[in-house]
Amino acid sequence: MTQTTHYVFLLIENFSHLAFSCALEPLRIANLVSGKPLYRWSLASEDGQTATCSNRSVTLVDRGLEPMERGDRLFLISGLHVQNHTTPALLNYLRRERSRGTPIGAICSGAYVLAMAGFLDDVETAIHWEFHDLFAEKFPAVRLVRNVFVANQKFVTASGGTAAADLMLHLIARDHGHDLATAVADQMVYNAVREGTAAQRVSLQSRLGARNEHLVRAIAIMEENIETPLAPCEIARELGISTRQLERLFGKYLNTSPKRYVVEMRLHRARNLIVQTEQSIAQIAMACGFNSTSHFSKVFRSHFGISPLSHRTTLA
Repeated sequence: MTQTTHYVFLLIENFSHLAFSCALEPLRIANLVSGKPLYRWSLASEDGQTATCSNRSVTLVDRGLEPMERGDRLFLISGLHVQNHTTPALLNYLRRERSRGTPIGAICSGAYVLAMAGFLDDVETAIHWEFHDLFAEKFPAVRLVRNVFVANQKFVTASGGTAAADLMLHLIARDHGHDLATAVADQMVYNAVREGTAAQRVSLQSRLGARNEHLVRAIAIMEENIETPLAPCEIARELGISTRQLERLFGKYLNTSPKRYVVEMRLHRARNLIVQTEQSIAQIAMACGFNSTSHFSKVFRSHFGISPLSHRTTLA
């Protein structure tokens, strides 16, 4: 008789409903397709009563932060503003479960909670790309990757959204074979199942609608040097083309200049850090390649129509 595996999904306030559904539904469908109770699941929250997701739907849960049974698998699912919901009680619970040997994973921004608990130092970790700036600043010891999920580490992580389905299909295949996982994907009408090593975001070519190799490489160089921005002439030199050629490429494909594009890139990273971290405006300015706080504030206000400090206060 096949043993039933029990998952406990710990829903953190403001969790992603999409990630939650993509994690749970493959288990239900695996039972349906196989005709066997291969999986069962329980929902948990810190108060043991309800959890509210980011679309404001309220979910009834089965349990609070009670000890797990031996052999159960624990998955955290969270969403935006996870740092506001990472409580001492939650961290203490996770540390107790880790010491008891409970397998623990995280989906979407749940990896932030695991990192706060001290679990992810030197561990390859996937988290939604929108949290990468926050993670890189706050947890430099974590081996952050842009994969859709990481399943070959002690702590399994998935980047969120449909990546949760990719991860669960991977785990179903590991538990019960590739044929069952394929049948589950077919029932989901999910014909683009990804391996964990797939990149989260579409390629630069697809994102920008541009196929020019020099342009794509130029933008990659800009992203790699965001803290110490390179001048257009330095980028052009690395590509082996003239500065004028580089400017023409940005004008033709993106209707902007290399200088303006990299400034906007740095500003968007700064906005992420303002929203997601408690770093000072001066620290954020430095992390995004601005030499002074006053210059950063002036450029930020000009671009977004609000000062960095006001932007943070508005979102508080």
